[in-house]
Amino acid sequence: MKLLIDFFPIILFFITYHQAGAITANTPLGDLFDPSQPEIIVATMLATGIAIIASFIQVGGYWLKTRAVEKMHIFSLVLITVLGGITIAFGDPAFIQWKPTVLNWVFAAAFLISQYVGKRSLVHRMMGGQIELPEAVWKKLNFSWVAFFIVSGLANLYVAFYYAIELDEKTRMDTWVNFKLFGLLGLTFIFVIAQAVYLARYMKPEQTTEDKP
Repeated sequence: MKLLIDFFPIILFFITYHQAGAITANTPLGDLFDPSQPEIIVATMLATGIAIIASFIQVGGYWLKTRAVEKMHIFSLVLITVLGGITIAFGDPAFIQWKPTVLNWVFAAAFLISQYVGKRSLVHRMMGGQIELPEAVWKKLNFSWVAFFIVSGLANLYVAFYYAIELDEKTRMDTWVNFKLFGLLGLTFIFVIAQAVYLARYMKPEQTTEDKP
């Protein structure tokens, strides 16, 4: 459920982008756009606007449920509002395409700084209550997250601006939108599974029989 909440704006962005033609043709939202604008610009602006609204709903809904907010949600909300707002104002998809990279690189910087500032790294703070690990392992784990966020940011830039540049603009934008949901989500799943396999060696086996007197 939490994963669905975290990806709520991205999922709505994906759906809205690919259904933009039907939405603008059959709802009052179509009146907000200039008919002379290219289809890809209209789709991107509409999907970005919906994603911004979804981000506010994400933060508000999470607060209503838990009476708390997650820093990741807040920072993502600020980023999508600023970069998404610029995208809508100028009709340029490049700004919203930078958002996943900026978000991932800020996370990478936060995890890296936490390794040297404070008593425990971010990974240790998040997972320390569930598992006991040697300090050297916590350090490796934290750096692995730094590397993951850096790689994810680079992958987004590559797909957004350098992948298959010989193709038409719409095909490239479609590819990036698909990658934004399935590609980045897939990279996250692969990384988490690899991390679980690595941590398995440090898990203590559960006691299956009671001690005899």
